[in-house]
Amino acid sequence: MKLSMIIPCYNEEKNVELFYERVKEVFADHNFEYEYIFINDGSSDQTYEVLKQLAQLHKESNITVLNFSRNFGKESAMYAGLKESIGEYALIIDADLQQDPAYALSMMEILDESEEWDSVAAYQKERLEGKILRSFKKTFYHLINKISQVEFVDGASDFRLLRRSMVEAILSLPENNRFSKGIFSWVGFHTYYMPYDVHDRANGKSSWSFWKLMKYAIEGFVSFTTAPLRLATMLGILCSFVSFVYLFVVIMEKVLMKIEIPGYATVICLILLIGGIQLFCVGIMGEYLARTYLEAKHRPLFLQRNKIDYKNMK
Repeated sequence: MKLSMIIPCYNEEKNVELFYERVKEVFADHNFEYEYIFINDGSSDQTYEVLKQLAQLHKESNITVLNFSRNFGKESAMYAGLKESIGEYALIIDADLQQDPAYALSMMEILDESEEWDSVAAYQKERLEGKILRSFKKTFYHLINKISQVEFVDGASDFRLLRRSMVEAILSLPENNRFSKGIFSWVGFHTYYMPYDVHDRANGKSSWSFWKLMKYAIEGFVSFTTAPLRLATMLGILCSFVSFVYLFVVIMEKVLMKIEIPGYATVICLILLIGGIQLFCVGIMGEYLARTYLEAKHRPLFLQRNKIDYKNMK
């Protein structure tokens, strides 16, 4: 098996057939064996029924369908697909055709021609989002590269082709709270970054909202740096220092200069300031503690309701 295509699907009932046809069209003149691994990530529409029908109608096309018991998220879907894959190369690609399967041929050519590269990651030449979202993403990459020990390439997507050795390295990380962009960087290996143009979705709307992206960004910070914890420590030290300085000033004014110190407004402001900083620091520690708590449960990344495997249909 040359290529395993991992296709996470969430409410993609109108896109999966179009994706299948596009792949057949692109690979028609190329003689290598490949497989489809569709992951139905708890879709609320008819995605699974369409995938089931597709697998039954095209038994010769090496179609596997993993049907989750509920929505576990794209990170879990990618992990499940990588775990199921058997190809020399593994391609992670979305079903909405924003990422054209034709780029997969260029990616494979790069890995075929040079053993120097272990993966090819596609990054957007031009972002299609609005200015606010572009600014938010640019700020995220700038900050996380400042405080993290691994490098995050601005614009790099989950649209990637991986050698089997890198797939095995990724699967060896069993953590529950996964941030794949960080994991791809953390495992090392040599990655070639290839620019690509993002197309419009064939059908439907993206399930990613601004708040989901914000949550995903927080996951990245918490998963790959402990800098926020050090920030809480530094804030505590700074507040203590300022408090001692202010205490000294108050004593000097009261004892030596006989100045009456009006206290109500000052005390209220200090209480609100220090209370806010304390809550902020507790919140940072809570984010790390929550993830430690979830990891300690050792729950699986996903639960599979059923599976359609082409190997059992031939």
